[in-house]
Amino acid sequence: MNFTYRFFYTLAKLILRGFYNYRVVGDTDQLKGQAGVLIVSNHESFLDPPVVGIAFDQELHYLARKSLFSAPVLGSLYRLLNSIPVDQDRPDMTSLKIVIRQLKAGDKILVFPEGSRTLDGDMLPGEPGVGLVVAKAGVPVLPVRIFGARKALPRGGALPQPSDITLVIGKLWHYDPANYSEYTGKDLYRRISQDLMAQVAELQA
Repeated sequence: MNFTYRFFYTLAKLILRGFYNYRVVGDTDQLKGQAGVLIVSNHESFLDPPVVGIAFDQELHYLARKSLFSAPVLGSLYRLLNSIPVDQDRPDMTSLKIVIRQLKAGDKILVFPEGSRTLDGDMLPGEPGVGLVVAKAGVPVLPVRIFGARKALPRGGALPQPSDITLVIGKLWHYDPANYSEYTGKDLYRRISQDLMAQVAELQA
């Protein structure tokens, strides 16, 4: 880990364990020894990236809104934290190609297929871009689910609240084109993303 990543990694561990009774459950063997893995999670809060990130001993890579990189200091910080800029208003293939290339190179990348944080706790449909990455990268996918982060830091500017935060680890999933032979193009990518979100939804604390 680079110095900046390790600093925020350690700080996040102290905060989440000290104030939110953070714990990791499920198939925790999946947290070790895997290279080139796409991690897919539900999206409850701004706390979600560190909630998932500190479960791993290795660095993760993250997707972040492209506009956050425009400020010199903040943009440099996001890059040191392994963030990949994404234009959420006008998505293009540039960011997706970067994600695919880094996955094939052995990086672990965290994505939130819903694209935005939940307002009411219910999961949103997965965006087709994640399905495209899965189909093109050909790497294992690890579904995880976050519980408690929405209460801890709700969407809408509310102050942090006491909450227990749990991360549930699922089992590795491998994309098999034979199981999706009836789908093509965007329908294929959307279906893959829907299936991944269904796997996330099945995980229970």
